[in-house]
Amino acid sequence: MRSIDPKSLPIPQLHGYLLGAVGPRPIAFASTIDKNGVSNLAPFSFFNVFSANPPIMVFSPARSGRTNTTKDTYNNVKEVPEVVINVVNYDLVHQMSLASSPYDPGTDEFEKTGLTPLASETIQPFRVAESPVQFECKVNEVIELGDGGGAGNLVICEVTRIHINDEVLDQDGKIDQHKIDLVSRMGGNWYCRADKTSMFEITKPIVTKGIGVDAIPEDIRLSTILTGNDLGQLGGIEELPNETDVNDYKLLELSDLFVSLEDKQAALEIALHQRAKELLTENKLEEAWKTLLSFNN
Repeated sequence: MRSIDPKSLPIPQLHGYLLGAVGPRPIAFASTIDKNGVSNLAPFSFFNVFSANPPIMVFSPARSGRTNTTKDTYNNVKEVPEVVINVVNYDLVHQMSLASSPYDPGTDEFEKTGLTPLASETIQPFRVAESPVQFECKVNEVIELGDGGGAGNLVICEVTRIHINDEVLDQDGKIDQHKIDLVSRMGGNWYCRADKTSMFEITKPIVTKGIGVDAIPEDIRLSTILTGNDLGQLGGIEELPNETDVNDYKLLELSDLFVSLEDKQAALEIALHQRAKELLTENKLEEAWKTLLSFNN
């Protein structure tokens, strides 16, 4: 593994490593205006949400690594401390990319991209009508991280109004992660699309407490089949299945393996670990545990 001092690298190379490794990154499609009221629209993937109370988002229009000039977005929020952060989904990704072109200051990217400006309710910059979610924000603070090429400028924004397209909501009024069809940035020219083929669900251990990897029996923990990630999933169970449930599962679901490999204990153990691994990919945690524990029952 390489060990690199970031100060030893040219900025473009360092920039490439950072963006290639840290991703997917959400995209802030930022709409601002200058002091003359001219609109600007630009995407930034140095972006995230940092607080719900108050609702705070931060994005960073960095200085150019080539010319050390500041972005129009940065200049605008210094003059008019307001911004709309528009969420980017797959339907507008090419128009969003076009807005990142190095147009001259004073160019209206709404016109260049063909996107529709929509009046905001609490601030002056326009929203992007095509965006599924639009956050009107006041800029609380801008923190300059440096004065050299590639230096970031943290624009700390407080959300003053949220607009959500009803078409991306589920029956409970929550944002449906499949319907919203978000995109995110990777390194180079690459993007990610958060659709059903790329998303998976893990129940967050907010109120539950898993047994932990250290509590997994040694013969399972030292498996040559199960990975560290598999063990992490196994360690998320709150309580191991009891012996009766394990034996019932062994009789009903695993009898074929035990019969066919009755005299081949090493092969049986491997087969059970492989079956458990398959069950883990289907998020069947309890069934995976019953499979693993059946070997010694």
